[in-house]
Amino acid sequence: MTDNSYANQSIACTVTNCKNHNSTKNFCSLESIKVGTHEANPTVCQCTDCQSFVAKSGCQ
Repeated sequence: MTDNSYANQSIACTVTNCKNHNSTKNFCSLESIKVGTHEANPTVCQCTDCQSFVAKSGCQ
């Protein structure tokens, strides 16, 4: 279980519907994240994804 009260100040994050988002600050609560892509040949920022994302309960 993730303790999202921790704020890793090396990983800024504004995705409040992620289970790993710090509940009071705009940082991730994980020690590290995995960044990946959903494209074969990414060319713009929108092609990258935080693959550590976990939706909060009830979030779709």
